[in-house]
Amino acid sequence: MEKTDVVIAGGGPTGLMLACELRLAGVEVVVLDRLAERGRDSRAGGIHARTMEILDQRGILGGFLDEGRRLGVGHFSALPLDFSGFETRYPFLLMIVQTAIERLLEERAAQLGVRVRWSSGVTGLRQDESGVEIETEGGGRLRAAYLVGCDGGRSTVRKLAGIGFPGTPATMTALLGDVSLTDPPPGRIFQERREHGSFSVLPFGENWYRVMTDEHDHVADRDAPVTFETLRETFVRIAGTDYGMHSPRWVSRYGDAARQAERYRAGRVLLAGDAAHIHFPAGGQGLNMGVQDAFNLGWKLALVVNGTAPEELLDSYHAERHPVAETVLGNTRAQTVLGRPGAQMNALRETFSRLIEVDEVNRLLGGMITALDIRYPLGDGHPLLGRRVPDLDLLTPHGPARLYGLLHDARPLLLDLGSGESVKGWADRVDVVEASCADRVWTLPVVGEVPAPEALLVRPDGHVAWVAGSGSLETALTTWCGPATTA
Repeated sequence: MEKTDVVIAGGGPTGLMLACELRLAGVEVVVLDRLAERGRDSRAGGIHARTMEILDQRGILGGFLDEGRRLGVGHFSALPLDFSGFETRYPFLLMIVQTAIERLLEERAAQLGVRVRWSSGVTGLRQDESGVEIETEGGGRLRAAYLVGCDGGRSTVRKLAGIGFPGTPATMTALLGDVSLTDPPPGRIFQERREHGSFSVLPFGENWYRVMTDEHDHVADRDAPVTFETLRETFVRIAGTDYGMHSPRWVSRYGDAARQAERYRAGRVLLAGDAAHIHFPAGGQGLNMGVQDAFNLGWKLALVVNGTAPEELLDSYHAERHPVAETVLGNTRAQTVLGRPGAQMNALRETFSRLIEVDEVNRLLGGMITALDIRYPLGDGHPLLGRRVPDLDLLTPHGPARLYGLLHDARPLLLDLGSGESVKGWADRVDVVEASCADRVWTLPVVGEVPAPEALLVRPDGHVAWVAGSGSLETALTTWCGPATTA
């Protein structure tokens, strides 16, 4: 039986990002996918600011920026949100199709030595105190220290692990298709609401359009086949025309079911991405949340697999990421309701639209959609604790540097801005950078201005675990880097 450190079920963006994070720490990884080859369909189509920051922190954002298109606005139930003033180097939505995202991540994974196996969906698992035995299609068997299910909303891993998936059922049906149009509308149509639902027509390339429909109070059988003719007829019913659509690349159906795994970990089995949470794709948060799950879990799982930290560290993954998904499920439910047709909802949307024009409301909703507002429960004290660290411009003994450039190797970082703090006992695991920063006040998304500390400990996922003057550095190092190795 083949043995490896970690098996990841699912070769989408979440699984690939997790594989890359593990390989950076020297962990052996095998990715299993039930598909015969990389899919050509692209349901997701954008990356938000926090995901771009994550990719920047690993030094791989450039390729994504080259292939994407920048939009300074997002939306909340098709009501525009202005991202342009957000406190990040990436105050925009990057429009990039999922196939390109997967290709770029797969290229990165291959460079790091990740093994991806197609036609190898998980069919069985058995775990004991030392590992997990995994059965795959065709009778293959592997043994790993841990198994992570990134295998989608109908996750086989989640079901085999006996993890519940409670939530709310679908109340509407949406159709999506990538098609050509003989008579396209001028410009871009996004969630135009009509009597029987809403529709969208989005240019995606040369004579290539993404068309979508939403029908409330109509729930289709999710297992029934969806055809191009179904899409065309639905479009005519809602929009009054199909714009001469033809030559479909693919057609898909989805709904607004919102469910979340009761727990993200069952012994040596963990869940991430759609296997842990599903929701209506309002605001383009799903793929982003999955990549961010992987970014939170990867370095923690690596520390445990490498024997540096105790297994209990993995419990922080659920503690930190489960509430994030709860928030996203909540805001997508709200967006779905706001999209319903009718005079009463029109009045509510008009009111909501005026509220969004208020800067504070725009920042609040935009911070939530972009995930720039996330604060993990890492203690009280300085407002930086638990938040993503800003990408500071620093002056180091080696010259100017950006803080995110110091995180490329996915190691904890003690940034010393004049405190003289020591990491004796953790020097083999923590990078120490002495630097100066011209800004004595830092601006955080949603929060606003905060005083610059004299030192801070930044986890490999870019979140601040300790700030000088707020608790014990030794305790923070022990919690997030494992016990000290020297006196």
